[in-house]
Amino acid sequence: MFITDTFLIDLYDFLQPAVNAADILFTPRTAYQLRYRIFSEKSKIFRKYKKGMDRRKFTKLISYLKKNNYIQVTNLKGQKAIALTRKGLSKALMNRFKEDKNAFQKRKDGKWIMIIFDIPQKHQKARNLLRSILQNLGYKLFQHSVWITPYDVSEKTEKLLQFYSLDAYVKIFLIEKL
Repeated sequence: MFITDTFLIDLYDFLQPAVNAADILFTPRTAYQLRYRIFSEKSKIFRKYKKGMDRRKFTKLISYLKKNNYIQVTNLKGQKAIALTRKGLSKALMNRFKEDKNAFQKRKDGKWIMIIFDIPQKHQKARNLLRSILQNLGYKLFQHSVWITPYDVSEKTEKLLQFYSLDAYVKIFLIEKL
């Protein structure tokens, strides 16, 4: 995994208490308010990356993330503050699920999990993000808006749906055979 991806995951973990992912995905861009946390030399994430790279490389990393619209940096209460943008949040979450993908095991009972979803067109970004995350959780497209997996990922799937407030649009089934 690239340093930018690792940094975004760590930044997401750092900012997570201040980030409501459902707000980011479902709120129109004009009404979207970024949530900031103070990002100083005392913060855990800063110390981790300062230890692993020199200041010039760290500055270059931050510049790259800003330039590609993954983060925004501003002054807040006289200190630097940092926020994930929608694009940064999506990338961080996608990488988080990619990390976990190797740990998936097939269900011991031989059953498959099937997901059927119908997310309105006005929430297209949320629908696209859901599809990507389902792929990263080991689901395969069975039919349009119908995904299946033999892996034991039901708990992660449920957490994902609740996290993004998508449970109203999704039905989960446990099936014995295809």
